[in-house]
Amino acid sequence: MAQEKAVDDRNIIGFRDVAARMPSLIRGMPGRIKGLGMVSLQRPETPCGLISCLQTAVKKYPLHPALFYEDQEYSYQELMGWINQAAAYLYATGTRKGDVVAVMLENRPELLVVVAALARLGAVSALLNTSQRGAVLRHSVTLVAPTRIIVGTELMEAVMPLAEALPSGGSSCLCVPDSGESAGTAVPEGWINLIQETLCYPKCEPEGAVVSKAEEPFCYFYTSGTTGLPKAAILTHGRFMKAYAGVGLASIQLKPKDRALICLPFYHATALVVGWSSVLAGGAALVMVRHFSASRFWEQIRNYEVTAFCYVGELCRYLLANPPSEQDKQHHVRLMFGNGLRPSIWQAFKQRFGIDSVIEFYGSSEGNVGFLNLFNFDCTVGFTTVPYAIVEYDLERDEPVRFSDGFMRKVRKGESGLLLGEINERSPFDGYTDPEKTERTIVRNVFRAGDAWFNTGDLMRDQGFRHAQFVDRLGDTFRWKGENVSTTEVENVLSEMDVIIDGVVYGVEIPEASGRAGMASIRLQAGCDFDADATYRHLRSALPKYAVPVFIRIVQQMETTGTHKYQKGELKKVGFDMTVTADPVWVLLPGSQGYQRMDARLHASIVAGEQAF
Repeated sequence: MAQEKAVDDRNIIGFRDVAARMPSLIRGMPGRIKGLGMVSLQRPETPCGLISCLQTAVKKYPLHPALFYEDQEYSYQELMGWINQAAAYLYATGTRKGDVVAVMLENRPELLVVVAALARLGAVSALLNTSQRGAVLRHSVTLVAPTRIIVGTELMEAVMPLAEALPSGGSSCLCVPDSGESAGTAVPEGWINLIQETLCYPKCEPEGAVVSKAEEPFCYFYTSGTTGLPKAAILTHGRFMKAYAGVGLASIQLKPKDRALICLPFYHATALVVGWSSVLAGGAALVMVRHFSASRFWEQIRNYEVTAFCYVGELCRYLLANPPSEQDKQHHVRLMFGNGLRPSIWQAFKQRFGIDSVIEFYGSSEGNVGFLNLFNFDCTVGFTTVPYAIVEYDLERDEPVRFSDGFMRKVRKGESGLLLGEINERSPFDGYTDPEKTERTIVRNVFRAGDAWFNTGDLMRDQGFRHAQFVDRLGDTFRWKGENVSTTEVENVLSEMDVIIDGVVYGVEIPEASGRAGMASIRLQAGCDFDADATYRHLRSALPKYAVPVFIRIVQQMETTGTHKYQKGELKKVGFDMTVTADPVWVLLPGSQGYQRMDARLHASIVAGEQAF
């Protein structure tokens, strides 16, 4: 059965809405025209990329602050000189254009220098997730077959057990000493101190420097691996340039006087590509933070006189969960940019912290379609100029709907469906390092024979005027009682309760029951008890009966990836199995009007199929 036609008229955007925002849009029109022009006119052979963006900033603002980190400050000229030294050393010791170099450092200036130095030579940075360990990390390293690996001393304990998987050779294993958290950690025997070796090299343009083209790879980003081993997604120099032009020049439009704080990990595209490119586009200063801390965030904002910051949705949830303070609006932030801000907390966050502009965007490291909230509307991922389609999707069959002619249909305004990005010369799909996985992500013959589209795996709502609203990940939406349940919708409702810090929703199987029952894992505010009756009343008042979670698990800590994505895979594995977890689990039995604490007897009856769900 095809997905029901659920039309949502809220947040529909039309011509009049856009026209009302035009005056504010016109103020930055020269930059917008320039940026969008660069995006639309880019060709595969166009010289571009990180180094091109850096060189432009150095030429315009040589002595202007480029980077703040703890008590360190670097001008654009100083930063480029350091990058040239590192590139000169790497070239002298064998790194060449096209080489893949694995890089594993936490957020600190050396990470940016290493990535830029490799780009200077046309080499490719494989940005390892700093939270990976063991077999997953070994897989990530061997997947890209690097010629060298560069690791910070703060992460040597993760890498040393992988000795047989590391590249071999006299200068293949390079170490970057840390002056911060792991200061004093010695460089291991057999590893080369990269920082020490670069000191004797000149700061001018290095031998081996190349001019990269749009179609050439800049770096590899790894998918989070929440549903299997990570994949290495290719990001080209052209994609970096599109972020610089489309997000930085045309949309965010930072100024040289701005300081943008980024506390997200730079092994992810949100920080490295969207964040850093936007800073470079404005000749602004990047305030780099080692790790995100909800308790220190606004203190850092004030100390560095920050005017903008980069976010992901869960970061905002953590900040909103902090007790209100009279200092909440004592800052100079005029805008925030990022992705994943939930509609349920959008207005509350803006009002509490006094943020005027939320520039939400949608995209992925590997995808060819992106949206940007250019008009500063609430509760939308924004607008796009690239070719896309939101098509009808059958959640029960877990596939797009094909009609009698074999082709798909677009949803109507207000409806949700699967987001696809057309693959063409203007919007190429660079894919993964594994061609088989790349092909599995492509949907063919969508509207006509021979066409090809990138499958985002995301359900989106068509808001009109080429705007969209994120609904859910396909893997997270499930069927229960013959209805489609959006985990994002249920999570938004849970987040409205003040006592709940985190709420993660997913589907679990019940013996003898059709579909998947909703289950929520929640983390409560310190000192608060779970009020089963109040929780049920709140959920029932805001959700249809079929969407109210059947199970609620109370957890002390929510496992997340380094980019603050919830580890739903493990939660799904455990489900409501009381033999695996000691966490309290509550259940909404068939016909009941509230939750009750599950014990061993009740668990056994559910597993035996004795409850008529």
